[in-house]
Amino acid sequence: MSDGSSFSITTPIFYVNDVPHIGHAYTEVAADFMARWHRQRGDDTWLLTGTDEHGQKILRTASANDVSPKEWADRLVTDAWKPLLDTVDVANDDFIRTTDERHERGVTAFLQKLYDDGYIYAGEFEGFYCVGCEEYKQPSDLVPGTGAYEGQQVCAIHSIPVEVLAERNYFFRMSDFEQRLLDLYESNPQFIQPESVRNEIVSFVKQGLRDLSISRSSFDWGIQIPWDHDHVLYVWFDALLNYVTALGYGSDDDEAFQRLWPSVHIVGKDIARFHAVIWPAMLMAAGLPVPERVFGHGWLLVGGEKMSKSKLTGIAPSEITDTFGSDAFRYYFLRAITFGQDGNFSWEDISARYSADLANGFGNLASRLVAMLQKYFDGAVPERAELTDSDRAIDALAVSVTERADAAIEAFAPHEAIAAVWELVDALNGYITEQEPWALAKDEAERERLGTVLTTALRGLGTVNVLVSPVMPKATEKLWASIGAGGSVTEQRVDRAWEWQGAETVVPLGSGLFPRIEQQPEQGAA
Repeated sequence: MSDGSSFSITTPIFYVNDVPHIGHAYTEVAADFMARWHRQRGDDTWLLTGTDEHGQKILRTASANDVSPKEWADRLVTDAWKPLLDTVDVANDDFIRTTDERHERGVTAFLQKLYDDGYIYAGEFEGFYCVGCEEYKQPSDLVPGTGAYEGQQVCAIHSIPVEVLAERNYFFRMSDFEQRLLDLYESNPQFIQPESVRNEIVSFVKQGLRDLSISRSSFDWGIQIPWDHDHVLYVWFDALLNYVTALGYGSDDDEAFQRLWPSVHIVGKDIARFHAVIWPAMLMAAGLPVPERVFGHGWLLVGGEKMSKSKLTGIAPSEITDTFGSDAFRYYFLRAITFGQDGNFSWEDISARYSADLANGFGNLASRLVAMLQKYFDGAVPERAELTDSDRAIDALAVSVTERADAAIEAFAPHEAIAAVWELVDALNGYITEQEPWALAKDEAERERLGTVLTTALRGLGTVNVLVSPVMPKATEKLWASIGAGGSVTEQRVDRAWEWQGAETVVPLGSGLFPRIEQQPEQGAA
């Protein structure tokens, strides 16, 4: 149950070197679902997303397209990254860009504090650098190249050759925080999730931490080091600070920071190390609270491979939403993939789930129930008479799935929350089949029983509608207009969804919630 506390959640800020694919949209939708749920629990909720626009990768991409880095970033933000949020119905509270003045101001203040407190020093460094990761790599992070890169060492993530860089840089004394990080992981096992990611991070830190090179002098696209303008800040040190600069850190008005920090970070597992090692060490150095939690979700796979534009496995979210709609996109990726594990996407699977779960399951339940209330009671919702064990079982299940779904959200298991709700969907369809309201309607002596059956089912349907509104905002708002009592479904407490009593009358639903898909996308299209 909500106690009215705050809940702030963030996505990573995404590189603007290319357009988004469904892997990015998956992260956005997962964070948005969690935020919507907490808003409907009555929590003071804040969702942040944005774009990462500095660093060598952006500079090279912009140069290849004959524009300045800022022009390239502006174009991608306007034409691709902000439209993504509309495509998959993300209701973010803020959107931050690392080129925003508020961000640069907060970063400069943070950096200066660490320098003044002795956590930053100048030194020489040489190492293997992956431009794709914007990170120096350990030998264990490299693998032998294949194809055009045979005979070279390549990044295990991006499969591109690393570069040997030697620079005079500024360093952050990250090694000072090795034991404090291990103590954090031990005292708060929930800090890093899931367990597989936690184990990997703990093992990495136990191997020993090196001080972190946090400046670059070989290029100038970045935030200048305030005491040495020949250097710009390392892009990850810059980017991680977005989570606090967006809340007002470094400004005269930090009320939001005081109220909403620390946040929960939803990130891909490949960048969990930055968020669970570098980021908390930075915050410890500055005397600030560490994040509430870092959750490293799995990768979306296509044909068994991680989503990648370079390998032509990057699918644009609109390719899916143009066919199935945004609600089905959100439902599929939140339900079909165990949050925290890798998941394979296929057109066959999303088509099957759309038909079985949405069109024939939830959508058909809503359509025929509203139609029967219209047909048998002219849209009026009758009072319930004496309840049978079957009726009470539906009422009890509505309470149970609400409580279990809410508990699953607390455990960061959206797939389990939705699966619990679908127990009620399936039970309601079975209840209607068992009770045969169309047969009851033929006998005037059974009219009271007919009303009880339809109203019991309607209450269950309303509970479902409230519970899945954070998943499918468009469909549930449409259904609410038919069965609700005015206002918006988002005004209903999701953690008390079973208390919904419904309207006195229902209005025709009109077209179905999930229309039949006449033409499927070409299988395997990417």
